[in-house]
Amino acid sequence: QVQLVESGGGLVQPGGSLRLSCAASGIISSLYHMGWYRQAPGKQRELVALSTSGGTVNYAESVKGRFTISRDNAKNTVYLQMNSLKPEDTAVYYCNAEHRFAPTQYWGKGTLVTVSS
Repeated sequence: QVQLVESGGGLVQPGGSLRLSCAASGIISSLYHMGWYRQAPGKQRELVALSTSGGTVNYAESVKGRFTISRDNAKNTVYLQMNSLKPEDTAVYYCNAEHRFAPTQYWGKGTLVTVSS
């Protein structure tokens, strides 16, 4: 059974930092593109950062220079380091795994990040 379990969310003041983790089980993460998405109240889910199985990384314009995605395939884990957080970064953050060849993807249940003073 495939599971993606996010952790690391919480309440942080503007300008602060958080590190999210997503531990995957039941898959070989090196075969998957791993991404972080977020959904703010009343808004659609959006891609925040993507780490492809080939090593390419991509970021949403709104987080470039502030967020960094990384992965440890040996641990089947992907991370999202978030610095200089802003109130508009407040959202539920979801981990996603999409197979590099097959039309298969999985989602975690999400972790809430709240940026507020």
